[in-house]
Amino acid sequence: MAYEKKKSFFGRIGERIEDLFIARPTPDEDMLDELEEILVTSDIGVETTEKIIDELRNKIRSNYLWSNESVRDEIKNIVYRMVDKGERLALSEDYPLIILVIGVNGVGKTTSIAKLAYKLKNEGKSVILVAADTFRAAAAQQLSVWGERLGVPVIKHGEGADPSAVIFDGLSAAKARGSQAIIVDTAGRLQNKKNLMNELSKMYRVIEREYPEASKEVLLVLDATTGKNAISQAKEFGDVTDLTGIILTKLDGSAKGGIVITLADDFDLPVKFIGLGEKEADLAVFDPKEFSDSIFGE
Repeated sequence: MAYEKKKSFFGRIGERIEDLFIARPTPDEDMLDELEEILVTSDIGVETTEKIIDELRNKIRSNYLWSNESVRDEIKNIVYRMVDKGERLALSEDYPLIILVIGVNGVGKTTSIAKLAYKLKNEGKSVILVAADTFRAAAAQQLSVWGERLGVPVIKHGEGADPSAVIFDGLSAAKARGSQAIIVDTAGRLQNKKNLMNELSKMYRVIEREYPEASKEVLLVLDATTGKNAISQAKEFGDVTDLTGIILTKLDGSAKGGIVITLADDFDLPVKFIGLGEKEADLAVFDPKEFSDSIFGE
């Protein structure tokens, strides 16, 4: 993974914890109170933080953890267990594969679709893009620009067209071309969840009818820099559709990083990919071990 491209995106939490360990060299209740504050202010949810602190407290009281070094190692172990979702971390390898990508405006959805297309194409997969976000002005045009740049075909209709009609044409084109990966850009209209649910339901019906043998993924794109707002989006979208994973964008120096742990723990959602830049190659497969180690800049 290319985490080294961005110096320990989670490292600032590690630095704060290291400063705490210097100030309080012996694990005790005061150290845990300050550690709890560090975690909560790093975009780790309150319930998730309490789980971490309670586990540390029990092990400190039982003398299983007797030094700050052992506490440090245990935090990494706890975080690793929380973010490791096993086989669900990987994108499905059963082709043909239809990937529905959802997310609100401004989170980097179109760029993430381009990065995913670039990755799959470089792995030797034939890719086609479907511009089914007909609600947002210029969404199809932006996707077309990326498609031309990557040498990937884009199926689109005019602005305001029925998204399901675009998907129908996209699936027809994919089958005619023998495309292995069909990446669908969808609208993220959270301000009207009923319309969004109806729209997604109609899309699913078209997919099931026209391409029942295809595997399916539903990936939610979230902006790591928005912190708790991204957590709210995960809950809202999770209420209207069955998500299979997260693409987390802008996970660099401006993000606190704790959002990864909250998404994994509170919603049992695997973070499949992280965006580390603006170029098409700046999409990294999420590695739970490397992530947990990065807490302390390892």
